[in-house]
Amino acid sequence: MTRQLSRDTKLRLWGPLLLFAFGSFFFRLSILVNNTPRQAIQYICIALSLGYLGWEIARRLIGIIQNKYPGLHRTRQRLILLGFLIILLANVNSSLRVLINSLLDTRIWKVDLYNYIETTGIQFVYVCVYVVVYEGQYLIRQWQKTYQEKEQLMKAEWQARFDSLKNQVNPHFLFNALNSLSTLIEDSPVQAGEFVDELSKVYRYLLQSNDRELTSLHTELRFIQSYTHLLKTRHGSGIAVRTSVPDNCLTHSLPPLTLQLLVENAVKHNIVSPGRPLVIDITTSASTDKLKQDCFLLLVRNNLQRKSKQSLSNGVGLANIAAKYRMLTQSDIVVQEENDSFTVVLPLLAPMQTVR
Repeated sequence: MTRQLSRDTKLRLWGPLLLFAFGSFFFRLSILVNNTPRQAIQYICIALSLGYLGWEIARRLIGIIQNKYPGLHRTRQRLILLGFLIILLANVNSSLRVLINSLLDTRIWKVDLYNYIETTGIQFVYVCVYVVVYEGQYLIRQWQKTYQEKEQLMKAEWQARFDSLKNQVNPHFLFNALNSLSTLIEDSPVQAGEFVDELSKVYRYLLQSNDRELTSLHTELRFIQSYTHLLKTRHGSGIAVRTSVPDNCLTHSLPPLTLQLLVENAVKHNIVSPGRPLVIDITTSASTDKLKQDCFLLLVRNNLQRKSKQSLSNGVGLANIAAKYRMLTQSDIVVQEENDSFTVVLPLLAPMQTVR
């Protein structure tokens, strides 16, 4: 950080000086040659003072625009505003020079329309340099950040594939499923047949998910129905998964196994019993972001009743979901924990052409 601040300080120190030297040689050399030494000194003092002032004002305003519209995906909005800023600052800087020269009565040049237009044109070039310097630095930093995030996403995706493969043959999950199946075969052969059907759907979806980057919400909800059937076979009335999703959201997409990871996370960390049932609600809502009025949010909420002895967890599930959404939407998922509830809010992506 110190090195970057030092570099910025050097830029603010030498930048206006180099622009002054460039402008004086190519645009204002006649002022230095054709006027008295006193007038030349006045010109240098006024030009340098206003040069440093203009640099600082432009730097601050460019920073405000970048903070208001951050990221590569808002570059177009920033450039439009920066275009207006260039025109505004060029006229302000030109007016300040004309005003100060008039007040000090330097008589370096005539105050007329021609000189004003000429001065404004020179200041236009200067302000363009300010914008290129600071917006260029900003874009380079954003590209570097995006590249690093893509690298992290690739690592997260490989980790997710590995974790998914482990889950597909998870002995603990398979043991519980077969144990439940064994009990059903003796007590209820019909339910046992239904259980086998749902179990096959779960494993089929797990195998297929590795080949897909996205899936429709409709497909994911159908999978959750099968997954919930397995959970209810084990926990009975101790768990309930309720969905309330309008039809116009069903074609929207999301990374596969997102809901399964969130439901599994809720079961892992909370008490699940008939006396204290775990209730998981899957709903949608419209985005409050004015720039994303057509975007819908997916909410997965469960009542919070943490186990006294917490399960070991490295947070890979939520971390993988967050990494994927960060790259796909340039936004983060939101985790909200209150006294009696735990909610994960994530954006639904563009609708898929067909519901699979």
